[in-house]
Amino acid sequence: MARVFGSTLKRREDPRLITGNGQYSEDIQLPGMLYASVVRSPHAHAKIVSVNTDAAKVLNGVVAVYTGKDLQGRIGTVPTAWLPPDSNIQTPPHEVLAVNKVRYVGDGIALVVAENRYVARDAVDLIKVTYEVLPAVVEQEEAMQDGAPILHSGVQHNVAFHWQAGNATDEVFDNAEVVIKHRFRQQRLIPNPMEPRAATAQYNPATGEMTVWATSQNPHIHRFLLSGILGIPEHKLRIVSVDVGGGFGAKIACYPDEAMVAFAARELKRPVKWVEDRRENFLITTHGRDMVLDVEFAGTKDGDFTGIRVKNVANMGAYLSTAGPGVPTILFGLIVPGAYKIPYAGVDVYGVFTNTTPTDAYRGAGRPEATYLLERMVDLFAAEIGIDPVEIRRRNLIPADEFPYNTAMGLEYDSGNYEGALAKALQMVGYDELRRKQQELRAKGRYLGLGVTTYVEICGLGPSQVAGAVGFQGGLWESATVRVHPTGKVTVFTGASPHGQGEETTFAQIVAERLGVPFDDIEVVHGDTNRIAMGWGTYGSRTTPVGGNAVAVAVDKVVEKAKQIAAHMLEVAVDDVRFDDGTFNVEGAPSRKVSIQDVTLQAYLAWNLPPGVEPALEGTAFYDPVNFVYPFGTHICVVEVDVATGEIDVQKYVAVDDCGRVINPMVAEGQVHGGIVQGIGQALWEGAVYDEQGQLVTGTFMDYAMPKARFFKHFETAFTETPAPQNPLGVKGIGETGTIASTPTVVNAVMDALRPFGVTDIAMPLTPERVWKAVQQGRSQA
Repeated sequence: MARVFGSTLKRREDPRLITGNGQYSEDIQLPGMLYASVVRSPHAHAKIVSVNTDAAKVLNGVVAVYTGKDLQGRIGTVPTAWLPPDSNIQTPPHEVLAVNKVRYVGDGIALVVAENRYVARDAVDLIKVTYEVLPAVVEQEEAMQDGAPILHSGVQHNVAFHWQAGNATDEVFDNAEVVIKHRFRQQRLIPNPMEPRAATAQYNPATGEMTVWATSQNPHIHRFLLSGILGIPEHKLRIVSVDVGGGFGAKIACYPDEAMVAFAARELKRPVKWVEDRRENFLITTHGRDMVLDVEFAGTKDGDFTGIRVKNVANMGAYLSTAGPGVPTILFGLIVPGAYKIPYAGVDVYGVFTNTTPTDAYRGAGRPEATYLLERMVDLFAAEIGIDPVEIRRRNLIPADEFPYNTAMGLEYDSGNYEGALAKALQMVGYDELRRKQQELRAKGRYLGLGVTTYVEICGLGPSQVAGAVGFQGGLWESATVRVHPTGKVTVFTGASPHGQGEETTFAQIVAERLGVPFDDIEVVHGDTNRIAMGWGTYGSRTTPVGGNAVAVAVDKVVEKAKQIAAHMLEVAVDDVRFDDGTFNVEGAPSRKVSIQDVTLQAYLAWNLPPGVEPALEGTAFYDPVNFVYPFGTHICVVEVDVATGEIDVQKYVAVDDCGRVINPMVAEGQVHGGIVQGIGQALWEGAVYDEQGQLVTGTFMDYAMPKARFFKHFETAFTETPAPQNPLGVKGIGETGTIASTPTVVNAVMDALRPFGVTDIAMPLTPERVWKAVQQGRSQA
């Protein structure tokens, strides 16, 4: 059989999804179903004086109306699931519906349930809420000042937590030959999956069982958290998220909306559906990034890096979301030294409440922010001492022969060949020739820029003891069951929950390769807590390094048992049996053999099994990784800036990524492409803006610029393969590498183009207006 691991196979899930045969939450239709709509606050900060629901309750078709007071004592609050240690974290209650006070525009105040969605929305308009509007604060540093409006009583200066790590002392910087300082702003971003959030709940009063079809990246985590909010035992709560139209981190969190819908279904004993509209998606689904970063970077005049420390003031929004506190602390702080030998590093992180939408994970989650500041500082440092940005990277990259490598932040990087990826990217882009061309064009008044990023990221988080040590209130292992049916067909049940990444294909490739059965005979099942006992979902590029390895270990258990049966069938000792490509044969006598399908049939017939071997053939694994994995690579971008208009033309983009062994190059390349687009979106176009009253100015697609396919030329991508040494498959994550690397790559390229004007930094996004103004300012100061 041809090898399938490493082969470019078309994604098997796509025909279902692109022909309208998927099953999304909105597709669920149940007899007697009701529809829910939510009254949301128009104010960022206000006391709720009164809520009059009389007119709404008598509207024909309205079945029920609930306010925050109606829910008090009948439903729990929305929990935070990441509590960074030694941070004195404050977790004020996040009520499902606000009772006395609203804290951001979109905060829920009342829930209407009606016979159809149109009546529900009409009824929302009939509910009269009287507010006492309070001063709002939207910027995190302003929220920390004396006299700023306080969101939660008892939370001084709105500081939700303060977390420090690392060993970068004053002495390191006082004694350094060169120290540069810079302030960066990671603007707030709004995730926009094609499918907005939705939930449909059905309660069975006879059994006490609740089913919720929800758009979730981690159905078992949603089951875990909703069980606590609703007071329903986990074994009586089923979450179904089979097809989910993208998440980008925004569908990790547990929101009030799913809890409200389930509460109403239980109260009314009828199914209830809620579907977020695009305006709600902008307002209430978690946002990402939003950090103010003050960085100090130290080194020698010869170009050696000696230290980095960062103060990060992160905007957490009005409440601490599910994984929100972990993003600016653990996921950001631990990776600050990046791919370089930096002996001293330290971070000082403040998480601050403001009257804005809560923030949480957004593709990359902390690692793009860390990579951005580091790669920008490397370019600034290179300019300071007059060294080419590629050369200074080459001097400071961790050499391939020093892995495993212990960083200043306490991580042990597993494996890497950073210089190899850099060399390949330079060769692909033609770096030296481009530098010559840059000089020629400058003489003609044209401004070409080259941006380089050498990155490493942290993903596949584990083992679970480490998750506990860093404050994550859950495990980070993954489960898989591989069941071989009597006919030889195979079903894989995975606790990971892909939502567009293609694991129905790649997990089948793992099984086909390892078990030696045809690819088309394998089905991958996910996204249903009743079919999969436990799992921790898909986020943080963990699905393949953790979930994929769980599948591999489960297959190995199948093979181990099948080998005993095969030996019995062949009448030889187990040690004399070899397994290869789906066939068990006798060592030294290859003609004596049985196939995995023959063994499987005997396993189920059970007429003649070896003593002590149970019938049937399946394996279950609960894989807990022994370490994180660390993908890496080099991205290079070439831009031309029109200094008369500020327009940026991305002329060429080269990405060399190393995610360990590549299961399916096409799927991996697709992930890289999507990530690059998302990262360039942050660099050039995207950014959420609030006014001083806390109104989201960029609340529609008319105001918030999303990258489109026509904005981009072809990306040139390639892989190097440095296997992860500590997992069976040798794989690392790939889903976020493009997002992590592309933002600083593009910004570095633009700054390189504008070097003749003395421009060293422009706040993202690099809109034509901002670029043009920077050029004008540079000219005026020349």
